Amino acid sequence: MIGPHDPDGPDLATATVPQPVSPWNLPNALTVLRIALVPLFGWLLLSGGGDDAGLRWWALAVFLVAIGTDWVDGHLARRQGLITAFGKLMDPIADKALIGTALVGLSLLSQLSWWVTVVILVREVGITLMRFVVIRRGVIPASKGGKLKTVLQAVGIAVLVAPVAGWFQDLGLWVMYAATLVTVVTGVDYVRQALAPTGRPRAGGS
Repeated sequence: MIGPHDPDGPDLATATVPQPVSPWNLPNALTVLRIALVPLFGWLLLSGGGDDAGLRWWALAVFLVAIGTDWVDGHLARRQGLITAFGKLMDPIADKALIGTALVGLSLLSQLSWWVTVVILVREVGITLMRFVVIRRGVIPASKGGKLKTVLQAVGIAVLVAPVAGWFQDLGLWVMYAATLVTVVTGVDYVRQALAPTGRPRAGGS
């Protein structure tokens, strides 16, 4: 029989049992901060009919801070092993809330066509729901296209939020058109992988 201190067996007295990660950590705090910044961003963007340049600059600053927290909390969670069920649930919700508020706000201000907003939001909400459906098999890994989609959306929105007219706004529109195309393509690819009978989802996707 192998005892608790048998050299041929595990030392049960000193064996380390993995401890559950507490949801009270910095990455999750940053996610909560991002959610809290969403209504502030929306208010700054839409106040005064979107014509107050000062408020628009503040809206851009809040948007950039919120986008920054998205990168920082993900980096910290992976690097420090602080991935939690709360983070898995709330992080994509925070992202979609921020992007959705920006898209709807810009469309209300007639700076972005509604069809762009609708296409992107349908894809984002649909894929988020599908992620929760397939999460028991794992999550499909983030592709280069998914990361490009995120960058294009963030850059396009930031340019359109900035109170700068002329070619700068035109640049923002073209970036958003490119973002819409990549958003649709990556969404179709995600669905294909999720529904593939031999597919084996693994680590986080977007």
